[in-house]
Amino acid sequence: MANRLKQLREARGWTHQQAADHMGVSRSQFIKLERGERRLTEQYIDQASSAFAVPPAEIIEDQTEHRIVPLMGEIGAGAEISPDYEQVPEGGLEQIEVPFYLPDDMVAFRVKGDSMLPRYDEGDVIVVWREQRRATSSFLGEEVAVRTRSGNRYLKTLQRAGARGYNLASWNARLIENVEIEWIGEIYVTIRAAQLRRTFKAALA
Repeated sequence: MANRLKQLREARGWTHQQAADHMGVSRSQFIKLERGERRLTEQYIDQASSAFAVPPAEIIEDQTEHRIVPLMGEIGAGAEISPDYEQVPEGGLEQIEVPFYLPDDMVAFRVKGDSMLPRYDEGDVIVVWREQRRATSSFLGEEVAVRTRSGNRYLKTLQRAGARGYNLASWNARLIENVEIEWIGEIYVTIRAAQLRRTFKAALA
């Protein structure tokens, strides 16, 4: 398992022995952990987190690698988006850089349409989990990214419709009734269009 023990140790100016002492392991154990020759168990991660005073995620992840999220297309908030007609490479249409750490396995969609105003503006970007992580029924009442059985993609509030179907509700548009859901992307964060423009301008400065 890749880890950041070396970066964290060197940032503090510690020797292997000092780092080992802070973690409560032997010098040889620490060196093997740092080199990836010994598996970082949950206990080791907790010890390292305490020793370096950082969250556990910073022990096992290089966070600089997870500030980029692939944009996989548009999502309809009023507009109807049919992914079947999109030609999206595996790495996304473009890469969006965010000024904060993101967990792995995230994808982004750009909002198209105004049916979810004032919660979402056209051009906003939502970052969601790539894979659905819990049962569809558990998302009832939540705003989610949805792909229907017919292949359309929406940003809506999920409501129960019947034994098998769901309704997709908007803030200011008609209800989409009794659809079958193929996938739900749980929203992790929303990046406002104005923020994206500022980030882009800053990159050009």
